[in-house]
Amino acid sequence: MATTYLKKAEKTPETNSAEAQRVVNEMLARIEAEGEDAVRHYARALDKWDGGILVSRAEMDARAEEVPQQVREDIAFAVEQVRTFAVAQRDSVKDFEMTMPSGLTAGQKWVPCNVAGCYVPTGRYAHIASACMSVATAKAAGVKTVIACSTPYRGGGMHPYVLYAMREAGADMVLTLGGVQAIAAMAYGLFTGKPADVIVGPGNKFVAEAKRTLFGKVGIDVFAGPSEIGIIADASADPEIVAVDLVGQAEHGHESPAWLFTDDKALAETVMARVPELIATLPEPARDAADCAWRDYGEVILCDTRAELVEVSDVYASEHLELHCADLDWWMANLTNYGSLFVGEETTVAYGDKCSGPNHILPTKYAAKYSAGLSVHKFLKPLTWQKATQEASKELGIRTARISRLEGMEAHARTADVRLAKYYPGHNFDLGAPVESV
Repeated sequence: MATTYLKKAEKTPETNSAEAQRVVNEMLARIEAEGEDAVRHYARALDKWDGGILVSRAEMDARAEEVPQQVREDIAFAVEQVRTFAVAQRDSVKDFEMTMPSGLTAGQKWVPCNVAGCYVPTGRYAHIASACMSVATAKAAGVKTVIACSTPYRGGGMHPYVLYAMREAGADMVLTLGGVQAIAAMAYGLFTGKPADVIVGPGNKFVAEAKRTLFGKVGIDVFAGPSEIGIIADASADPEIVAVDLVGQAEHGHESPAWLFTDDKALAETVMARVPELIATLPEPARDAADCAWRDYGEVILCDTRAELVEVSDVYASEHLELHCADLDWWMANLTNYGSLFVGEETTVAYGDKCSGPNHILPTKYAAKYSAGLSVHKFLKPLTWQKATQEASKELGIRTARISRLEGMEAHARTADVRLAKYYPGHNFDLGAPVESV
């Protein structure tokens, strides 16, 4: 396989992860020990916020007055797109029951979690769309209580547009908190009295690490760290659009990788020359973020064939993957690792980021090799159930008793024995040799 790096990243998604782990572990230990007092300490120290944490419904309604009509309409559009897609996802999975060969009736029932925590980052930017993506999807899944958190915006309360989006998407409770302290507060039920069953939402490396560390105490959606984009482009691609889309995702933050996979060297060289020019035209803080991201994490990889491009792309498992190629059906049929796929020049990642419908909370750091993005399924549990008759207990009981004794589990075997004795008195079944004491 001929693979050439025309631009090689100086850093990887794991760079500085050890420092993030250290900071997060210290913060979580203090919050677990000191509870709400520790959370308030970090809110003051890190976000300069000394106001209320739990936002009342009256405050949400009052602050909605700060939202212009056009913004309301745009948020309503985004929420409806996300909700419509999420409802279709929910309708794609069904409860069922069936009769097994033994006569046992068994089934599956999709049951939503009771409490979901939705994290909405608001640091460099106000991520209005993340509120729509997480909260509306949780409510479409049928979650009873959705708790949404977002950072105080530039020293004040929560950004009014983010708060409005949370309200319109259906949040039941809202906390003015950001970062690790927000994730911990939702996990431990601080300020709400309702510990989250699952926590979802994108964030920086500290938020991602907090979710990873707390996984087990709570469920999480995906390991969603700094945003990533991969673009597969061939000679048919428009290099200007490719370059603009790479920059469009690099502005997320200093650690956001942007990768170009191509079999056309001329296109690659044009894009590599154009990206810095486009970055230079951005306002701050986007310019600084995109410049660092492209310098430290940007890569351009040249391959000989489209089969090699598929192989390389699947190794990177990009959070967002755009296709700027001929024969799009072939690429869709052969690619396997990506968070979400954006097919054709007409479909930019930004559409998915903001309002198109499929969720933008997606796996990063190669997690798309084994995980998908946020969907209603993350809030649903496919719970199984079974019901035996006395007739079904005959064969099930005999097999269970014998297998249990082969495994050395006498108490298991006796739960079958007692039923067979009750339902079939006087029958001499072969239930295996009783387990001897060791």
